[in-house]
Amino acid sequence: MNQEVYGGPVTREFLESLLLPEFIINQMYINGTYYHPTFLYESIWNLLGFLLLIYLRRFNLRQGEIFMTYMIYYSFGRFWLEAVRLDYLLIGGVLKTAQVVSIIAIVIAVILIIYRRMQSNTPRYFDPALPTTKKQSKNKKKKKK
Repeated sequence: MNQEVYGGPVTREFLESLLLPEFIINQMYINGTYYHPTFLYESIWNLLGFLLLIYLRRFNLRQGEIFMTYMIYYSFGRFWLEAVRLDYLLIGGVLKTAQVVSIIAIVIAVILIIYRRMQSNTPRYFDPALPTTKKQSKNKKKKKK
């Protein structure tokens, strides 16, 4: 909104095709050119990621897998957003720094998930906000004793 982070040039028709409100389209008109509203793309991506993580809590995951899923999800989105953005740092004058960091984060998160899955003693994720099953209640009582 404050015109500090935006992507490459686009046409007004492209922005209108996204069904954006007029005030956002007008804000993306900078120095005579329309630009991608990458801040908006990232906000929507993050909201969808939040909903995905809330949904994934219902599955029998191991501790830390929700966080690792977040790392993968956010880094994947960040990789693609950086491809559209105009302000970036380069590594060696070729690779965008944020994209390299995103790839590294994805690889590390996937390796950690696989490693933790291979270990049978990794505890399961327990969310007190979700209803418990009979099996979870029994395990919880055993741990208290």
